[in-house]
Amino acid sequence: MTVKWMSVLLLLQMGCYLRLGNCGKVLVWPMEYSHWMNLKIILDELVERGHEVTVLRPSASIFLDPQKSPGLKFESYSTSISKDDLDKVFTKVVDVSTNEMPRDLCLSFSPLLQNTFDEYSNSYLKICQDTVSNKQLVTKLQRSKFDVLFSDAAAPCGELIAELLQIPFLYSLRFTPGYTMEKYSGKFLVPPSYVPMILSGLGGQMTFMERVKNMMCMLYFDFWFETFNEKKWSQFYSETLGRPTTLTETIGKAEMWLIRSYWDLEFPRPTLPNTEYVGGLHCKPAKPLPKEMEDFVQSSGEHGVVVFSLGSMVSNMSEAKANAIAWALAQIPQKVLWRFDGKTPDTLGPNTRVYKWLPQNDLLGHPKTKAFVTHGGANGIYEAIHFGIPMIGIPLFGEQHDNIAYIVAKGAAVSLDFRTMTRADLLNALNAVIDNHSYKENAMWLSTIHHDQPMKPLDRAIFWIEFVMRHKGAKHLRPLAHNLTWYQYHSLDVIGFLLACVAAMAFPAIKSFLFIYRKFVTTGKKTKNE
Repeated sequence: MTVKWMSVLLLLQMGCYLRLGNCGKVLVWPMEYSHWMNLKIILDELVERGHEVTVLRPSASIFLDPQKSPGLKFESYSTSISKDDLDKVFTKVVDVSTNEMPRDLCLSFSPLLQNTFDEYSNSYLKICQDTVSNKQLVTKLQRSKFDVLFSDAAAPCGELIAELLQIPFLYSLRFTPGYTMEKYSGKFLVPPSYVPMILSGLGGQMTFMERVKNMMCMLYFDFWFETFNEKKWSQFYSETLGRPTTLTETIGKAEMWLIRSYWDLEFPRPTLPNTEYVGGLHCKPAKPLPKEMEDFVQSSGEHGVVVFSLGSMVSNMSEAKANAIAWALAQIPQKVLWRFDGKTPDTLGPNTRVYKWLPQNDLLGHPKTKAFVTHGGANGIYEAIHFGIPMIGIPLFGEQHDNIAYIVAKGAAVSLDFRTMTRADLLNALNAVIDNHSYKENAMWLSTIHHDQPMKPLDRAIFWIEFVMRHKGAKHLRPLAHNLTWYQYHSLDVIGFLLACVAAMAFPAIKSFLFIYRKFVTTGKKTKNE
């Protein structure tokens, strides 16, 4: 190691010690795709502040590349499930959600979505079993004396590893279907009367029929749908820990929940002290574009540009759909930068350039950008909010329908259905968002809210991770509801007791009344007969 790098590391260590707490050792149980990109922002910042960060990397990992993360340590190990197998599971989730699953009612999700999530659950259960059964790995982790485990709640097992290592843990999370994990493990309060269930596609003030739909969605996710096979996971956790437990109970031991959202996107709801909303933590100032791209953007003149991206997980767009999109883009005066990895459409106009990858954050931060056509992923949504760019939403799967519904309700976007969208629909949506200044004004309003915070989202996330390390947990912030059974939580025992008291008081009163009544009737009859 060179003297220069030794000096840098020493300064980082000194910076960590000069703050409130010493440098810590963080163990990470990650997730793939955009989840990893979001998580990595936090991990890189932890490294920047002098902490030692170790990421558990199973051989099935798709996105975790040590070559692209030089500041992080990776603990790699073999699993029985391959990278291709795991990738197929994620691809199936996308394909089923995008092409096969109806959007009219949550009940129509079953059994397509349930079967897909069962495969997803079984895949991660295999990875988890391979992880904790690796005695050499577990022994090495125990000897490393980590201070905290940081986990993505969308991939269970982190909480089990934390229990085995006897260290506190906290979560990074966007959502679980129907908020079931948040409600039953985190004790979040999600009143269905005014909080739209995730995956319902509802947003804002709900009508009566929308509240009916929302209630049906809540009941469906609460009683029929399982994100993870609870029985299998609970049995495995009990066997591993050597005591009876459940997946829900183990997840509920999380010290903090860092939710990747904020009130610029979400609608207000009750929150708990151990819940922090950190949406947009990945957003950063725009960097200069590559010269070729900058020249193309500048050539747009006063009309500006439109950025078009449906994310990294969509690669099976039909040729007909691609041609319809290209035709609509060719009709507008703006220049278009389209992220598209497929056959070049025949209808592609001279104003449109196709790229396999786009510097999305930098483009959205460019002063000439007029609109953003997006699938509604949380990362892209927040980059658009960060820079105040109005959107045309074409949601495909997951919470994207909900994200777009929220932005539409706040007046900063127009929504289109990918499966039924015609070229005229897309053209009309583009013209509406670009020509109607109210969309831009509302987007700038959301941007103002996003920026007007006492502490940046990334700094808040880092603060709470360091807080848990400093205090060996955050038990004082966890609601006491975790100590109650389900019937105690809903006060059914108290209600039963009060009803029993009322019955105990009412019974003798009724008996006395009947006794007096019978006496009165009997006496009255005797008097009448005499």
